[in-house]
Amino acid sequence: MTAPLTPHDQHSPQDEPAEGRPPSHEQPAGDSAVPYPTGYPAHPGQASGHPEHAEHSDGHAEFSEHSEPGPELRAELVQASLVAIAVAVSGVLLGLLWLWLAPKVPLVSDGSAVYLKNSEGEDAVGADGMFTLLGLAFGAVSAIIVFLLFRHGGIALVVGLAIGGVLASVIAWRLGVWLGPASDVVAHAKAAGKGVTFDGPLKLGAKGALLAWSVAAMVIHLALTGLFGPRDPEPALPAAPGPEAR
Repeated sequence: MTAPLTPHDQHSPQDEPAEGRPPSHEQPAGDSAVPYPTGYPAHPGQASGHPEHAEHSDGHAEFSEHSEPGPELRAELVQASLVAIAVAVSGVLLGLLWLWLAPKVPLVSDGSAVYLKNSEGEDAVGADGMFTLLGLAFGAVSAIIVFLLFRHGGIALVVGLAIGGVLASVIAWRLGVWLGPASDVVAHAKAAGKGVTFDGPLKLGAKGALLAWSVAAMVIHLALTGLFGPRDPEPALPAAPGPEAR
């Protein structure tokens, strides 16, 4: 006779998995409250540390960095301003030299009208030519001085030279006319008397001469920079491939 089966040896219907269905693994009640492991993001599309805030902060930092000029640019602007002021002030010397070297225009009065004493003379044109030559000379000298003082300067110095040259030319022109003979020819002729020769006013007929200083300064400075300015380091050539690479 065989011993009867004990209750422990019997298999309940629930222990048999259903056909075509995997066995169910029930999770203990205590494990359902276990959170995600530490460092695992709650949302898959969003990484930890709030990357969108980091991107916004990086963009703001980049914008602020590009919006403010760097120290080198500020230094160049200060140098250009100083050059423009110094060149403009030196226009006083140009005006004095123009007044001294420009040929005089002799005039004479017959009591009713004023005439040129030498009708075939070129004294009036000579004043324009002298102003142009002086402007070219002053422009070349100022460009050489600025290049020697600020050898590593950029385009800002050239702009400062150009602006200062125009201002210096205007100052020299107005100063020469103001210090020269009186502009009122009729009053000057009456004061001199009939048949007496007197000097006519100093005039600048060709207003294009006001640009001579700036043009000469820019050309000379750019030429000096191209010939004697600092050179950028040449990029290193790539190494030739060895026989194994071939």
